[in-house]
Amino acid sequence: MSEGAGSQAWIIVVLLAGAVATYVWRALGVALSGRINPGGPVFEWVGCVAYALLAGLIARMIVMPVGPLQTTDLGIRILSAVLALAVFFAFRKNIFLGVTAGTLALIALTLSGIRLF
Repeated sequence: MSEGAGSQAWIIVVLLAGAVATYVWRALGVALSGRINPGGPVFEWVGCVAYALLAGLIARMIVMPVGPLQTTDLGIRILSAVLALAVFFAFRKNIFLGVTAGTLALIALTLSGIRLF
């Protein structure tokens, strides 16, 4: 099958629309960056919303997982998350160590065959 000039033009239009949609927001950010107070209430609110979204996604992954994580026991997922948090706070809020501890705990407990719930 041969592609007509119309189908190629449509691809260019879609790419240009995507580029415009991306660069408009970037230009707006550059234009407003000097006028925004990073310590102000708007940024504090945005930070709170971002943390709330992250907490909600993590809770959903633990309580209602999708994919391979769904085959693991709920108790193992909860215990791994608690261990990850404990390591995170014990090592001065080190994200790498917390995530590593939680991941290794999840793998080890899953392979051991222990069922908590």
